[in-house]
Amino acid sequence: MRRRGLVVVALVLLVGSALADVKLPAVFGSNMVLQRGVKVPVWGTADPGEEVTVSVGDQKATAKADAAGKWRVDLKPLAEGGPVEVAIQGRNTLKLTNVLIGDVWVCSGQSNMGMTVNRCSNAEKEAAEAKYPRIRLFTVKRTVAETPQANCEGTWDECKPETVPGFSGAAYYFGREMHKALGVPIGLINTSWGGTPCEAWTERSALEADKDFQPILDRWKQTLANLPAAQKRYEEQLAKWKEAAKEAKAKGKQPSQGPRPPAGPNSPHMPAGLYNAMIAPLVPLATKGAIWYQGEANAGRAYQYRKLLPAMITSWRKAWAQDDFYFLTVQLPNFRKVEAEPVGNDWAELREAQAMTLSLPQTGIACVIDVGEAGDIHPKNKQTVGARLALAALKLACGKDVVHSGPVFDSMKVEGNKAIVKLKCVGGGLVTKPFEDPATPSGPSLRDRFGIALTPELRPKSDVLGFAIAGDDKKLVWAEAKIEGDTIVVSSDRVAKPAAVRYAWENNPVCNLYNKDGLPAVPFRTDDWPGVTVDKR
Repeated sequence: MRRRGLVVVALVLLVGSALADVKLPAVFGSNMVLQRGVKVPVWGTADPGEEVTVSVGDQKATAKADAAGKWRVDLKPLAEGGPVEVAIQGRNTLKLTNVLIGDVWVCSGQSNMGMTVNRCSNAEKEAAEAKYPRIRLFTVKRTVAETPQANCEGTWDECKPETVPGFSGAAYYFGREMHKALGVPIGLINTSWGGTPCEAWTERSALEADKDFQPILDRWKQTLANLPAAQKRYEEQLAKWKEAAKEAKAKGKQPSQGPRPPAGPNSPHMPAGLYNAMIAPLVPLATKGAIWYQGEANAGRAYQYRKLLPAMITSWRKAWAQDDFYFLTVQLPNFRKVEAEPVGNDWAELREAQAMTLSLPQTGIACVIDVGEAGDIHPKNKQTVGARLALAALKLACGKDVVHSGPVFDSMKVEGNKAIVKLKCVGGGLVTKPFEDPATPSGPSLRDRFGIALTPELRPKSDVLGFAIAGDDKKLVWAEAKIEGDTIVVSSDRVAKPAAVRYAWENNPVCNLYNKDGLPAVPFRTDDWPGVTVDKR
């Protein structure tokens, strides 16, 4: 009995010692990058009342853990450089080594953000050349939670040929361009999940605050209510599939794809589920801002996305409580077949919703309407995506004198049967990409991309491709367009009095308008006629 008592005492002491250990969330670790030029929150857990001191160089900050064992210090702004050592001392001491001071970016979205370098163009060559020890990479493990979490899983790595192949391509190419342009350390946090909708990345309170998002919450509530019946059907289908798969293998055939399990509490589609598990644990890490590549999963509800994406951005900024939190969005690229006639479509409306975020301060978009692939929702050219995101970041977040956007719609006036469209962000001037332009890093030639879609039977001969025009009857037809200074003169012999003009307003538009800096014109329309997703919630 005495021996058992000693064992119990030892266990109690061991547990007490473990509870006393100062701990950090996973986003703090050796090889990380701390944000330069702003106060730097560092936080973690310890015993209630325990005093914790954080040291970086000759700077120290001390805090006491509260009743729940949580503590936080705010370091004064740090100058770029490193490596430095960060020491966290309470009853135990933690040391983070090889830490750099530079710019930190959160990189989020669905599969096109998650798409890894080893699946992008020129993968082997890019990986072999990825020798950037002052770029650091962190990938958040994919998981879902019903309530905001304090921690996630992940580790910081130096960027090198061994670590970059499994990291986000869009994020890496963005970070590489930023590092080359600025010469400062860059920290990239990849927190993404394929096929996920915007509402999964949005804080629950933001969804509950707007009645337009109630259908999202109601739909999820109904999904959970239907789960027992859905699970039963799934198990029945799975049993049948297993038998069919067994027979197929016996005959030397490839089994069909098995049934998908029903959505439930672990589904990445759960409203706020990914915010809780994959964003909340990063807050309030000091950052420069976020890059965002998402929208495919919300294209069928593009009008709702007009409010949903700004609500998500605002909720992130509120959570971070950071004066400067830049948010840069990749506009959806061209995708699907080329249309013979101008028609309404959801991807164009989603791009419009993404562009509308520019009404928020400290936001930008990267237009990639020319680097998509008609038959692949995951285009491999993420180098151009990263480069155009970097231009936006350099201009908006770093104050560099660069042209960061292609031409953007400004205004329209009608003169007789012509519509005069004025553009801004024209850089060195408006140009068109020649029809016979050979394949370039930004994509194949226009002839290769569109082929028969450019025959005279389908489209009028025009200097500028991609314009459609309509009168009061709202019947859009392809238009002739030509450049005159910073304007485009648009007309059609089928429209006597223009009422509206659209540019690149298709899933996979035939378009060739750029500025001389090589950036494509951002798709636009001058009308506000109800679109195909106006009633989709």
